[in-house]
Amino acid sequence: MSDGKSGRNWLKFRRCFSDNHRAEMHGLLEECVQRSTKGLLRTKVAQESSSFEKHPLMHYHFSPEVFVQQEGVTEFSFPRDKLVLKPGEVCILPAGVPHKERISKIDGQFRNMVVGFYHDTISVHFANEVSPGKPDIEVIEFFFAPDIDQMKALMNILVQVSKTGDSQERDAAMRGLVMAFFSLLYKLVAHGTENFNSEAGKVFQTKWLVREQLSSTTLSVKSLAERLQCSADYLSHLFHSTTGERLVSYIQRKRIEGAKLALEATPLYVSEIAWSSGFSDPAYFARVFKKFTGETPQSYREMLEKKRHQMDSRPKTVYHDRDEFSMGKPHVMNETLAN
Repeated sequence: MSDGKSGRNWLKFRRCFSDNHRAEMHGLLEECVQRSTKGLLRTKVAQESSSFEKHPLMHYHFSPEVFVQQEGVTEFSFPRDKLVLKPGEVCILPAGVPHKERISKIDGQFRNMVVGFYHDTISVHFANEVSPGKPDIEVIEFFFAPDIDQMKALMNILVQVSKTGDSQERDAAMRGLVMAFFSLLYKLVAHGTENFNSEAGKVFQTKWLVREQLSSTTLSVKSLAERLQCSADYLSHLFHSTTGERLVSYIQRKRIEGAKLALEATPLYVSEIAWSSGFSDPAYFARVFKKFTGETPQSYREMLEKKRHQMDSRPKTVYHDRDEFSMGKPHVMNETLAN
């Protein structure tokens, strides 16, 4: 549960470790583990039916995000709902949920910690107020995470569990999942990661920014270079020499990966998926999609549907002498009917 005292305790971490953000992250995560162990960490999960849809003034990500509120209040707006996050509380934003954030201060203070997932890397950043009601990154760190798939799986399971009906069983399961997640993250931050030189660090920041802005039609090499305070030519050369992939191609590939997920998981029109993936021209989207997959968006969706039908037509049970296509009947019921 959240209370004024817990909010003040979290405030102490920021003041004690203001010169060492890693220590601050470590302290906050340790507090999350301890409070979740005692069942005192209130966790809110965004329950929104709109996924991978583009809405005005909103954005979404292809991986879940975790917000830890330290000071002030964050108000999340979704297409059909709202969620208010207070000091000492945690919010899970599922993948694909469109949202926007507006913040307000308490006693003149606002600050939260945000955890994001990318490929084999976890980003942890602190946000503060940069203009009235608007948060932005104060400082960010990247951690190589060999167990990132398990951590994302914990978040995805937590999202599903949060939708179940029985409140007692649901709350118990959520406490266990939240504790497991923060324990893994605490260990990762406590042990640190390899030191990246400035050039490698810039490549990591580039990948992170691409992930954050993937659905924006204004995302480009030029906009990334301006954000990282270098020239577009330098950033392109650095990215290619470090990763072996052109930055423009990388942006397109990540957009297409997100589009493939939307084609599989949503009934959105191809044009809607194009716009939500950052393409202002659906025809250009179709060309880029075919370049990376060998299929048009529509034929890719039809291929997925065909595979689903093939899976559904398979036998439910295979015996040594026959295939069983029905779901079967309970043995006791059969005996009852026979009598």
